[in-house]
Amino acid sequence: MGSFINASIGKKFLVSISGLFLISFLAVHLTVNLFLLAGQESYNLVAHFMATDRVISFLEPMLAVGFLLHIAYSVILTISNQKARPQKFAEVDTSRSSSWPSQNMFVLGGLILAFLVLHLSNFWYVMQFGEMDYIMYDGIAVKDAYTLVTGKFVIWYHVLAYVAGAVFLGFHLLHGFQSSFLTLGLYNKKWRRRLEIIGILYTIFIAAGFSLIPLYFLIGHYAG
Repeated sequence: MGSFINASIGKKFLVSISGLFLISFLAVHLTVNLFLLAGQESYNLVAHFMATDRVISFLEPMLAVGFLLHIAYSVILTISNQKARPQKFAEVDTSRSSSWPSQNMFVLGGLILAFLVLHLSNFWYVMQFGEMDYIMYDGIAVKDAYTLVTGKFVIWYHVLAYVAGAVFLGFHLLHGFQSSFLTLGLYNKKWRRRLEIIGILYTIFIAAGFSLIPLYFLIGHYAG
């Protein structure tokens, strides 16, 4: 097992598995965030459920491990590939054989990591350790996560950062979705076109969804 993990194919396998796990998480996370559009009570109740449900609490450490594995092995794999191909990138023309996202996955990953730090400091850290107002719903005190989130989304530079993060994530997913299935041996002739279409639709859903939410509140703030 250790020799498999240390081999290049083992590293690619871990990057792919952790990537598919994070892809699934993104769909759930966006679905929860879309409740922002339904109003304060709806989002606060959903956020309260996500914060207190035992199953979700059990899965949170797995999510953190998934992120760490994906980041760590992506970095290791990139460094290994560069050492195996010491020639300068300028000497190799890959523009005809690969897309821009596939050539810049490491850079896109770094930009997404920077955005993730911003996102966690803006919301997760405050919700976990900061002082927040509470609202009573049917006798239950619930953190007012809606006011916290929408308060950031009426500030233009926060919205710009979130839209940029969604775009970076979209480009990363555009290649990462197909690459994960390719590594796992599922990207064959029969499924290739289907997975390409599913990957494109999924990428549009994620990037457009995460962009729509902050833009909705920013436009509403200035229009109102």
